[in-house]
Amino acid sequence: MSRLKRLAKPVIAATIATLLATGCATNNPNDPFENYNRVMFSVNEAFDNVIFKPVATVYKNVLPDIVQTGVTNFFGNIADVWTAFNNFLQGEGQKGLSDVTRVTVNTIFGLGGLIDVASDLQLTKHHADFGQTLGVWGMEAGPYVVLPILGPSTLRDTIALPAEWYGDPWTYVDNISVRNVGIVVRAVNYRAALLDASSLVDDASLDKYEFMRDAFLQRRYQQVHGKDSGDDGEWVEVSASEPFIKPAEPVAPLKSPAKAAKSGEAPAKATIPVPAEAVTPNVN
Repeated sequence: MSRLKRLAKPVIAATIATLLATGCATNNPNDPFENYNRVMFSVNEAFDNVIFKPVATVYKNVLPDIVQTGVTNFFGNIADVWTAFNNFLQGEGQKGLSDVTRVTVNTIFGLGGLIDVASDLQLTKHHADFGQTLGVWGMEAGPYVVLPILGPSTLRDTIALPAEWYGDPWTYVDNISVRNVGIVVRAVNYRAALLDASSLVDDASLDKYEFMRDAFLQRRYQQVHGKDSGDDGEWVEVSASEPFIKPAEPVAPLKSPAKAAKSGEAPAKATIPVPAEAVTPNVN
C-alpha cells in the first residue's frame, strides 16, 4: 500500500467523525452537513488557489498541447480498465466489451495509450466507477460531503473510495517514485483541464459552494440513472490542451451583483438545467 493511501485513510476517518459530530446543520435534505462542508470547501479553495491552480496554470502554459493530450490519453486508457470492470458489474456487457477493446487497441496501436486510436475507430469512451456501481445496485447516495483535497463527494462515493484506490491499475506500479510522480502529474493535468471552467464560475460572482454542490449532485444522478454525458451516452474526456466548456453559441457574460446594482438591473443568476426526474428529496 502506498504512502498516499496510508495518509488518506485517517483523513477520511477524521472527516466522517467530524460529520457525525456536526449533525444536521441545515434544512437541505441532500446537504445536512452544510456548515462543515462550507468550511472544508473554503479550505480546499485556499489550497487550490495557493498551490494547485498555480501549478496547473504553469503546466498548461508551458507544456505543448500534444504532451498534455498524450498525458490525458495515457491515464484515460488506464482508467478504461476500471471502467470496463464496473460496466460489467453494472450489467452493461456491451459497454464493458467496448471498453476492453478500447484498452487493447490504444495500448497496442496507440503507443501504450498515448494516442487515442480507439476514438477514431468510433469506439465510444465511457466512464464508470464503483460509487456509480453501488448506485446502480440500489444504494442511495446519502448526504453530500466535501472531502479534504478530494473535494465534492457523497456518503456512497466516500464508501467506494477504497475500491477506487485498489481498482486503479496505476496503484500497482512497482517503482514508488514513478507511481507517485504519475499520481501528481495525473492530478495536475486534470486540474489544468478545468481552469477555464473554474474561471467561468469565479467570474459569475455566485455562491460558488452551492453552484458546485448542485452541479456535482446532478451529474452523479445522471451518471447513475441516465447517460454519462449529453444525449449520446459518450463520456467526454477533458484535456488541458482544449477548452472544458464549448458553448454552442455566444453567451452574454453574467453581471456581478455590484455591477447590476449600479445599472439598476437585477443581478443575473446562473442556473443548471435539472431533469424532472432528478428533483427528488434524496439524490440516489
